[in-house]
Amino acid sequence: MKYTALPKELYIENRKKFIANLKPGSIAIFNSNDEMPFSGDQTYRFRQNSDLLWLSGIDQELSTLIIFPDAPLPQYREILFLRKTNEKIAVWEGHKYTVEEARAQSGIQTILWNEEFQQVMTILMNHCKCVYLNLNENDRCSWYVPYRDLRFAEEWKKKYPAHEYERCGPIMAQLRSVKSKIEIEAMRIACDITRKTFERVLRFTRPGVMEYEIEAEIIHEFIRNRATGHAYNPIIASGKNACVLHYNDNNQECKDGEVILLDFGAEYANYAADLTRSIPVSGKFTKRQREVYDAVLRVKRAASKMLVPGNYIEKYHAEVGKLMEEELLKLKLISPDDIKNQNPEWPAYKKYFMHGTSHFLGLDVHDIGNRYEPMRAGMVFTCEPGIYIPEEGLGIRIENDILITENGQIDLMADIPIEAEEIEDIMQGVSV
Repeated sequence: MKYTALPKELYIENRKKFIANLKPGSIAIFNSNDEMPFSGDQTYRFRQNSDLLWLSGIDQELSTLIIFPDAPLPQYREILFLRKTNEKIAVWEGHKYTVEEARAQSGIQTILWNEEFQQVMTILMNHCKCVYLNLNENDRCSWYVPYRDLRFAEEWKKKYPAHEYERCGPIMAQLRSVKSKIEIEAMRIACDITRKTFERVLRFTRPGVMEYEIEAEIIHEFIRNRATGHAYNPIIASGKNACVLHYNDNNQECKDGEVILLDFGAEYANYAADLTRSIPVSGKFTKRQREVYDAVLRVKRAASKMLVPGNYIEKYHAEVGKLMEEELLKLKLISPDDIKNQNPEWPAYKKYFMHGTSHFLGLDVHDIGNRYEPMRAGMVFTCEPGIYIPEEGLGIRIENDILITENGQIDLMADIPIEAEEIEDIMQGVSV
């Protein structure tokens, strides 16, 4: 891993919070993600299961975490099963955790090799009443591949059909959605790397540059600042491409007179930053582009203030919709008649602003959390309104990451240029 490991105290405290939510006599089982093949003997970059990482800090494949607070032997109350290395693995794949390193990273004292898993678990299963299984319960998930936790759950239920089974998912959604000080600091670092990268892009961009050249500048700055890489596939969308919400081709020329929608974020210690800015290729917005940009910025600022403890995401989105409706009227993109005759299920403003304004952010860019429960202090949300006008070849979105506190919001991206004048000045070399 490129990043500096976070302190073990984070994971010790996280496990305490998780254990407090378990039924008596329960055992919980967390598996690492699969190494996914893409061709021949090659695999995609490994990324750890976010729940296992949140509980242990172990960022390695073929790892399993066992939490059994009522285990009859104290050494079995927390166990990490890891891949045992050998000379061949060391030569071909590199270093793997030693027992001492795993203890230092996780705070877990019992570190065993995977070869011991079946023997130890046979004993433990005879002494537990309930098994908590961990599945991907992010409500944005639509999976087609039977991933490791799912395969394990199916196998385990067949092997131990008489046990009671529970879900880790609801517990993890509650716990992970509220960030600790250490987590927030990791997200600040991800945001700061993203800031440096955006400023680099502003100085680099000019008419004739290709979208993929901008993408290359982004990953360059990420890696040199110890980010793992992109927190998600970057969007470098010039001109009409900005009206495709998940545009990822990034292969077109950025032409004079166009605006580029840049949606990217660094991943640091597996925590995500999520930034969107819209910049003029020439270094100067046209009058119309500036009108739309300022409208989106006003909505973004007003929406950010609504991210407060006790608010609900669905209610919040409806209120942001009203703000956007007013701006679209001013821009003459919709009319009073459009509003009067609108479908309540798809309001008139949705023609130009068709997505939600905010989502949970953390170990995953679309992090887990219950959108039907009230917002709480410690949660981090994106705030990303946008206006997309295909007939004008113009799409503008502005996005920052917002931490909710009991005393208001903290914008984790407050130092990233956002005013149109700031962006123009940097692009034109007026300011540093």
